[in-house]
Amino acid sequence: MSDQAEKKARALGINHVVLEVDDLDKALEFYGALFEFTLRGKSEHNAFIDLGDQFIQLTLGRTQVPDTKRHFGFVVDDREAVKRAMEKLGIKSINDRMNILDPWGNRIEIVPYDDLQFTKAANILKGMGVTPLEKTASAIAELKKKGMAPE
Repeated sequence: MSDQAEKKARALGINHVVLEVDDLDKALEFYGALFEFTLRGKSEHNAFIDLGDQFIQLTLGRTQVPDTKRHFGFVVDDREAVKRAMEKLGIKSINDRMNILDPWGNRIEIVPYDDLQFTKAANILKGMGVTPLEKTASAIAELKKKGMAPE
């Protein structure tokens, strides 16, 4: 077998996540009440929320039951601000890890940027209007194990 046949593509990350909703305007209102975001664009059936070099696509047509296990982690710079917005809106976490269900049953875990390996490049943060963010010692230790710690 040649080296060419054995080479596999390396997954580098997630570019976007698509969430099914029944009403784009209500979805933008819901997510806008919890998070500051930039609306990239909107059509009759889709809305695109920029997250720096990634995005969330909201699309019309929720077909599944509410998600009880399937979810994604939404990384934020200020988890306490999300908690305050949740309290104001009467949204409760469905567990102790700050997981919420949106009105269409999409499950989202709110994850603090400072305490996980996920790292945005300085130029992406700058483009997002975010000042450089610090990482916790445990997050830096996890990055060091992989040779990915900031210098």
